[in-house]
Amino acid sequence: MYKCCIFDLDGTLLNTVHALAKTMNLTLQEFGLPPVTEDETKTFVGDGYQKFVDRAFQSRGADEATARKAYPVYQRFFEEHCMYRVDAYDGIRELLAHLKERGIRTAVVSNKGQEQATENVETVFGAGYFDLILGEREGIPRKPDPTGALYAAKTLGALPAECLYLGDTNTDMRTGTSAGMDTAGVTWGFRPRAELEAFHPRYLIAHPLEVLQIMGF
Repeated sequence: MYKCCIFDLDGTLLNTVHALAKTMNLTLQEFGLPPVTEDETKTFVGDGYQKFVDRAFQSRGADEATARKAYPVYQRFFEEHCMYRVDAYDGIRELLAHLKERGIRTAVVSNKGQEQATENVETVFGAGYFDLILGEREGIPRKPDPTGALYAAKTLGALPAECLYLGDTNTDMRTGTSAGMDTAGVTWGFRPRAELEAFHPRYLIAHPLEVLQIMGF
């Protein structure tokens, strides 16, 4: 029996692709580079904002030095636009309500900066709705390092084996597995089903309410 669910943020709880693409395209425009599509954005994100900038700029022919110059520009635009058209995926609110009713604790572990991760989650779901929101912060390496997931489990009073880790990318599958947690790959997010299958999640789910079956409810 799982005691808690640990969720990735972008592409798992929230559809943030519009905000991410808008922010990146404003950044690219500052450097005279052409925009990226939302489909491209889904393949570039997942490993922190610097990797996102690196991948987007490389795809448009820019060198590493230019991408590094773009880091603070991206952060400036993202502070302004991080909530642009952000909303929960269909079924997420219902799933979370059921989990709360049954005493299952919930956490968010994201490679997004702590401030923006908190703003995303609390704007959509309300302050204090999750037991823990863990974004990128000093002392906790980015996923797929399992430190953040293990910190969340400890904070929620659960052993790794008592946690279900849910995410939409290979980064998430590697994170959960490295933490000794069962993983659930969600196919409604940013990456294709085949990417998730390649990392052998315990479960593959196409709708949030399928989690209730996994939990035995």
